[in-house]
Amino acid sequence: MVTTYNIAGRQVGSHVLAMATLGTFGAIGAWAMAGKQKAKQDGPPINATSKDEEKFIQEFIDKANKEGQPAKH
Repeated sequence: MVTTYNIAGRQVGSHVLAMATLGTFGAIGAWAMAGKQKAKQDGPPINATSKDEEKFIQEFIDKANKEGQPAKH
């Protein structure tokens, strides 16, 4: 037979407590090992041939993003 414990007025088997304990520690371990989530990039990296071209592309993207936002009143 299974040993039972009286928890919160209910009879709980020792095997249920063991499964709950293992499941809890397994979930905590998986969550702890997951680490931080990486932020998604907005697009592919800029492959410019020179620094001037990269600067121009970045300024163009920034300007386009500012124009696309609604005006704040």
